[in-house]
Amino acid sequence: MHPDHPSSATFRFCPKCGAPLMSKRLKDHEPERLVCEACGFIFFQDPKLAAGTLFKKDGRVVLLRRAIDPGYGKWVFPGGFVDRGERVIDAAIRETREESGVDVKVERLIDVYSSTGSPVVVVVYAAEIVRGRLHAADETLEVRQFDSREIPWDNLAFPSTVQALEAYLSDE
Repeated sequence: MHPDHPSSATFRFCPKCGAPLMSKRLKDHEPERLVCEACGFIFFQDPKLAAGTLFKKDGRVVLLRRAIDPGYGKWVFPGGFVDRGERVIDAAIRETREESGVDVKVERLIDVYSSTGSPVVVVVYAAEIVRGRLHAADETLEVRQFDSREIPWDNLAFPSTVQALEAYLSDE
């Protein structure tokens, strides 16, 4: 995760009373938590959930080149963060439309990916295009279709991008 991402921020003040938070181990088998020195509020830094889709057009995998950090200029499948109260599958469909200009129908879950030290958990679905025209849209420099032998493996944005592509292509 990019160090400037809000999910990796260190919070300093209690959201309930405004007093300083301190890092404290509450139970031996758990990580340190942020605890308010004044009111005892425990600030749990929960994971951030992201969702995306992998799909093909004309038999070729669709990937996007990112126009934002982290991973600016690198390739990834369409996806992004799930909004509070939003269904994960709906977020995957919404993010795909926002970034690539197409509406998709989800076919199946590929897998759920997480990495030690990263606050992001990524849910990836296999999908198919139902309408729209592929184009570089929100947060996207370029949209391209790749034959499985042409995928730019050395220029993929995240470990989850590599893992999901490998799983998606192995199901062919």
